[in-house]
Formats: sequence, C-alpha cells, structure tokens
Amino acid sequence: MSFARKVWKFLVAVKDGLVLLMLLMFFGLLYAALSYRPTPASVTEGALLVTLDGVVVEEPQAIDPLSLIVPMQAATREHRAADVIRAIEGAASDDKIKAVALDLDYFLGAGQVTLSDIGRAMDKVRAAKKPVLVHAIAYSADSAQLAAHASEVWMDPMGGALLAGPGGTYLFWGEAADKYGVNVHIYRAGRYKSAVETYSRSSFSDDARSDIGGALDSLWEQWRGEVARVRPKAKLDKLISDPAGAIADAGGDPAKAALKSGLVDKLGSRKDFGAHVASIVGEDDDLPGDPAAFAHTSYETWLRASPAKKPGKSIGVVTIAGTIVDGDAGPGTAGGDRIAEILDDALDDDLAALVVRVDSPGGSVTASEVIRQSILRHKEAGIPVVVSMGNIAASGGYWVATPGDAIFAEPSTITGSIGVFATIPSFENTLGRFSVRTDSLGTTPLSGQPDVFGGFSEQMDAVLQAQVTHSYDTFLELVQESRKIDRAKALTLAEGRTWTGGAARQVGLVDRLGGLDDALAYAAKEAGLDDGEWHASYLKEKPDPFTMFVQDLTAPKEETVRVGLPELLVAHRNARLSSVVEDVESMIARPTIQARCTTCPVPARLLSVQADAPRWLRAAEMLFAN
Repeated sequence: MSFARKVWKFLVAVKDGLVLLMLLMFFGLLYAALSYRPTPASVTEGALLVTLDGVVVEEPQAIDPLSLIVPMQAATREHRAADVIRAIEGAASDDKIKAVALDLDYFLGAGQVTLSDIGRAMDKVRAAKKPVLVHAIAYSADSAQLAAHASEVWMDPMGGALLAGPGGTYLFWGEAADKYGVNVHIYRAGRYKSAVETYSRSSFSDDARSDIGGALDSLWEQWRGEVARVRPKAKLDKLISDPAGAIADAGGDPAKAALKSGLVDKLGSRKDFGAHVASIVGEDDDLPGDPAAFAHTSYETWLRASPAKKPGKSIGVVTIAGTIVDGDAGPGTAGGDRIAEILDDALDDDLAALVVRVDSPGGSVTASEVIRQSILRHKEAGIPVVVSMGNIAASGGYWVATPGDAIFAEPSTITGSIGVFATIPSFENTLGRFSVRTDSLGTTPLSGQPDVFGGFSEQMDAVLQAQVTHSYDTFLELVQESRKIDRAKALTLAEGRTWTGGAARQVGLVDRLGGLDDALAYAAKEAGLDDGEWHASYLKEKPDPFTMFVQDLTAPKEETVRVGLPELLVAHRNARLSSVVEDVESMIARPTIQARCTTCPVPARLLSVQADAPRWLRAAEMLFAN
C-alpha cells in the first residue's frame, strides 16, 4: 500500500510538472506575441531572392498556433500571390536590385492564372534589362511555366522534368454504393452538373466528359501557347508526348533530356547556381569566402522595406478564395458570414470603388447569397463594383460575381458551372443486410425526415428537389439580370457547363479579359479617378499581434525538404486523395444545397498535403493501394 501511494504521488508530481510547463509555455508565447514588433527591414544591394517553398495561393490559410507546439504533419507554406507579384514587379524599378533569383527547389505549384500573373511580373524585370534566374531540382508543368519567363533556367543534374497536363483519374462511387446498400439521394438542376455523377455512376456521362474534357484541353493549349511565346526555342513535343523516349534519347539521363529539349539552359547544383548569381550581383558580405553565397534580399524582407504607396482615394479589394461555406471560416476558405462582415465594415471606409477578387469553385448556396447581398449593399451605396476572376470562379464563385458592373477573367480562368445540387446518403438497405430493422412513428409526412436510417419519403424527395430547382431558378434569374439576357439565352450558358475565360467572354459570361490590375484600373475609371489619384486597399480582418508573431515563426527554414521528381509525384497523388476525401466529407458532413464545381482542377492548396500526411490520408493510401 505504501508503494502504491509513492507511485501515485510520483504520477501526480509528473502531471503537475507537465501542467506547469504548459502554462509557462503558454504565457511565454502570449508575452512574446503581445510584445512582438516586426524587425525593421532594409534592402541589400544584390538579388531579389524569391524562395517559393510550398504553394502560391490567392489567400493563405490562417496558421493554427497549436500546430507549432504539437505538429501533426509537415507544414507547407502558402505564399500570397499578390505579395510575390508586387515584390518581383518592384525589383524592376529598384536600383538596389540587380537581378531576380527564383528558388523553386521546394515549389509544389499554383493555379495556371497565378503562374501567368507571376510570369508577367518576371517579364517586366527582364524588360528593365535585369536578369531573372531560376533553379529547381525538378520541373513540373507549374514550375516550367514560371521558368519559361526567366532569362536563365537551371536544373540540378540529379533532376528531371515531368510535364503532365491537367487531368487525371476521377473516382465514381455508384457501384460501391449499390454494393454496400447505401442509397445516395441526388437532387440536381443542370444537365452538365457532373458533381453528382461521382456518387451515382461508374463513369462520366457523355455530356460531362465533353464539357470537362473541353475545359482541360483549353487549359493545356493555353499553357503550351504561353510557354512557346516566351521560350520560342524550346522543343517540348517529345518530352511531353513521349517522356520515356526523350530520356532514352538523352542516354537515360532525365536532366539531359530536359536540357536537350530547351526547357532548361544549364545543369548545375544549388551551389553552382549560387556562384553564378554571385558573379552577377556580388557575394554575400555575411558569408565571406563562400562563392555560392550571393548578396540578396528575400522577397518578404523587400515587402516590409517597401510598403505600397497609398495616394488618393481607396479602391477596396475583397478576396473570396476557397470553398464557399456557411459561417466564419477562413481565410483560405470563403466563410460567408466572415466575408459579409468584412464588406459591411468597409461601408464606413468611403471607398471610391470595390473590386471583388474571386478564386473559388463555389460551395454553399446560402453562403454565396450572403456574400452577394453584402456586395449589393456597396452598389446601393453608389460605388462601382468590378469583379476580377482568378484561377476558378465557378458555380457559387459565379453566383457572387453576378453583382459586378463588369466582370474580368483571364484566358485560363475556369468559370460558369451554373448549376445546383444536393446529395444526402441514407443507409436503410445497409442496415437490412445486417438484420437491423427500423420502424417509424410520426405525426406528419415529414416527421423524422430526412431519415438516414429508414429512408426518405416521397414527400421529402419532392421537397428537396423543389428546393434545388428553386435555387437553380434563382441562379438563372441572377445571370439573366446581370448579363441582361432572357431565360432561353441563360439556359444555353448554364446547366452546369464550364467555360474557360476566353470562351466565357465570347458567350457573354464575362466582359473583358484581364487580371486584377486591369480590374482595378477599370474600377478607378468608373469612379472618375486618374492615375495617381487612387490606391488598392485590401479588405480583411486586422491581424492581431499573436497572429503576426506566429507568421514570423513560420518563415522559411533551410531544412525544408527539397522537391525532386518523387516528391512532386507524391504531392500530386496526395492532393488528388485529399480532394476525394473533401468531396466525400462535403456529402456526409455538409448535406446542404451546393453550387460547387467538384471536377474543376485541384486547388494548389491541396498540394500542401505531403509525404508526412495525417493518419486519415495514410489510411486512404493503403485502401486505394490494395
């Protein structure tokens, strides 16, 4: 008994010690956050170093502070596209910046529109007679699109190129649902709304195959056109159509195959690349004697040292990025209530105009309408509203675009998908196979409905389909009103059909081709402002000191895993798995009426799921591997 008491006292002491340690850590972090002040930044004469370790997105997700204390998986950085673009463009006119060096050794990807926007910023640097140099271990289609805009492209001799176009394998659950007795109730409106087909069929319908395949072909054609325009001497046909043959022709060396194709200019290690950049911009004074260390300023430091000028009146920019959901989610996810609150707060800011930046495949109909109504309140206040579409502005992403006085899209934007659906599974047949019986008592035809155990009544099915049809009719009315067309014309543009930016402009879903800068300039003109009389003001929640402190803790680390061909393959495979799980979760956990494009290209955000994946993803890998 005495021994047991001693053991108990020891365990209590350990518990108290751990609690005290956690309290000390918490208050230490709290004190550091509250007293945090960003370190002053200055620009070093040399190169602008742009290390894209991770993915580039329209709006980075919020960082969970607990993930820094108890990490569950390897964190991947998300770089804000607007920041990367502003820093590279600024290098063109900054006298201290002699060259731009892009480190893509850790790069996992971005949307095609985002890559084109960054590429145009690189073109401006080259037009200013400054070299732009890129290094990577391996080049995917994403990194190759960026590298094509550089004056020199380097590859590690141990690397290679994997130029896989958009597309891939989609999972269909129809036969599995039948096999296990799961009854997936599907309510849809829109002939081409293929989102529901993954739950009801074993393959794409002819309509869906034609629609999605056409959009993917258009994206790939634009990729090839952009690369050919900025790197005309490259001969990529064999590397794309017969990569194994291209490698064999280069003696079995993937890096030499990329060099032979003209995709890259030089083979060299990271150290070789650094020495070459140092010969152009000078060595790093902090590392004397190291020929591979070149004088540089990171793009994050350049941004802190070069705050954007704010002349004249404000043009607000609100970002709607990620899946649109009900509630306060985000950033990185478009929580309808959160975005509406940001917009409503901005009503007191005396904005000259509002630009709505959309990079979303859509989502909840109710959340999309909440956002649309908040945009309309700005129109009612008499200010111009212009929409700028990013990589994706489809389904609910188009719903929130309808208030725009003008809609801008880029050639690679995916838009349209004007359709509505809902899917809810029930398990009455599954339970019966295990001899689990059900019996019901009720007072009305809808008592207990929707009943996932006993099945849906005819009344429930009719009510849900009516709600989906009504939401679709509302969507069509919004399109008719915003595009100033009749219902017959709206139907030809809708029914879930997807369009790329150029085609969308031809049919009238968008007004002009152009990026965010073009939309801002147009908004300024509509507000009666000339150049120099306005500035962009990004509307967002004010970051608290703790958030700023956490962001500083997540600065790039030298030990980041470098991305070769195997890592690229793993990242894209895991992104596909994560996308599938997200779709299934949306059906089970969010049985709401959706205006969402589930067959649009995988968002760059999902590429942040890497080899050190969470347990559910490793389990999914094992499931699909067997």
